Amino acid sequence: MPEVLGRRALNRATLERQLLSARAELSALEAVQHLYGMQAQAPDPPYIGLWSRLAGFVPDDLARLINERLVVRLVLMRSTIHLVTADDCLALRPLMRPVLERALRGRSLAGMDLEEVTAVGRKLVEERPLTFRELGELLRERWPQVPAADLVAVVRNTLALVQVPPRGIWGVGGQAAHTTAEAWLGRPLAERPSAEEAIRRYLAAYGPATVMDLQQWSGLTRLGEVVREMDLRVFATEDGAKLFDLPEAERPGPDTPVPVRYLSEYDNMLISFDRRTRTRICDEEYRGRIFTINGIVKATVLVDGFVRGIWKVTRERREATLEVELFAPVSERERADLEAEGTCLLDVLAPASPSREVRLHDA
Repeated sequence: MPEVLGRRALNRATLERQLLSARAELSALEAVQHLYGMQAQAPDPPYIGLWSRLAGFVPDDLARLINERLVVRLVLMRSTIHLVTADDCLALRPLMRPVLERALRGRSLAGMDLEEVTAVGRKLVEERPLTFRELGELLRERWPQVPAADLVAVVRNTLALVQVPPRGIWGVGGQAAHTTAEAWLGRPLAERPSAEEAIRRYLAAYGPATVMDLQQWSGLTRLGEVVREMDLRVFATEDGAKLFDLPEAERPGPDTPVPVRYLSEYDNMLISFDRRTRTRICDEEYRGRIFTINGIVKATVLVDGFVRGIWKVTRERREATLEVELFAPVSERERADLEAEGTCLLDVLAPASPSREVRLHDA
């Protein structure tokens, strides 16, 4: 019988893999590579995610990597935008092709030559980076009978489109303009992407995990067939689900102390596991307060390794306030730690505000 890993054991293992047990002495590039995809629908979350995980991180560390084309933002897992290294972009995008092609179903594309749309789209975005609005207008000059959104979806889901700076640069912003990864990086996509390598990398950053966890994270299907052929260690959850892990991976004890942490909006810790194992980080009773009906995943706080509240920053004139809404009581020590960590976070998020304050709102 496989060894059973309880909720706290899973929690501590995953926190360690996610660099949340202690701030890691890694470069920003090494961390992005290890985390194997940071959710990046909005520009700021990857910066906050790295600040929470790395010793000495400052936003310019990541902004430089984006400007130097060492990391990119593009649609990958679950058809959502992720921040990855240039190497992982070229390897992962072909692997995610089935996920992105499925997302085209239901569009007004019957009878169309999608390869022709893709070819025209490639030429347009490689001539100069385009916003999706600009791309849609240009494509409709050729296919006026098709909605612009559907034409853009074809190009978005068949080509590896990266968002170019200044989009994604801390404190700069700007509309998302796109070109192909091949044009931006000067290298081709991988011809033979490896599902086995993706599974190993996922387990190194998120494990131990079930096959359903892997599929929830990636959007891919039938990964059980791949997992069965791999040399992985097998465990079980308390309710009998089969867990897989790298044979050499460390798994800290369930009572290992961990610090309080502030997670950004959309942090992958909250959305990369199936319902049977996602309680490793968040109680089910709290999910409705974190996941909104319009798809937003709120920023959260971790206490003793588990989600115990949400946070946001409000600004009024010269004052910036970090508002923390707690879901459950915390000890005096945990309260002090949340205030100290929150003060440091405000130093990053609102350095120009003369007055900065952390307010904890009890459950």
